[in-house]
Amino acid sequence: MTDPDRLLAAAVAARAGSYSPYSHFPVGAALLGTDGRVWTGANVENASYGLSMCAERTAIFNAVANGAHAFAAVAVAGPDGMTTLPCGACRQVLWEFAPGLTVVYADDGALTQTPLAALLPKAFGPSEIAEAAAARGILS
Repeated sequence: MTDPDRLLAAAVAARAGSYSPYSHFPVGAALLGTDGRVWTGANVENASYGLSMCAERTAIFNAVANGAHAFAAVAVAGPDGMTTLPCGACRQVLWEFAPGLTVVYADDGALTQTPLAALLPKAFGPSEIAEAAAARGILS
């Protein structure tokens, strides 16, 4: 991966775009494509809480909508001083495109890097669907 400090700084900068009037928990994310491009996102809340969107999914949906499908790392930045990792839904969406992804975040002020696979053990993804279809003789 290129400079993880720079990727985390991009996530911190993206956090400024957060719309979090309900949780007061702004989050920014920076997603590094394997081509070197960086896609950012911030969490956007809604009065109907279930319609809110996390920063990581905002970043990946932005990237995918613009043609990117391969990613190396994602940095996540919550409120200053708070260790913030992707939620379960974000981990699942990230897995769809990048099971080998590295997650970058600050933990007690120290830059930390963790494989997505460590955060989502025994993940369910496209290969499981293909395997189940093949076992039942269904073409995918």
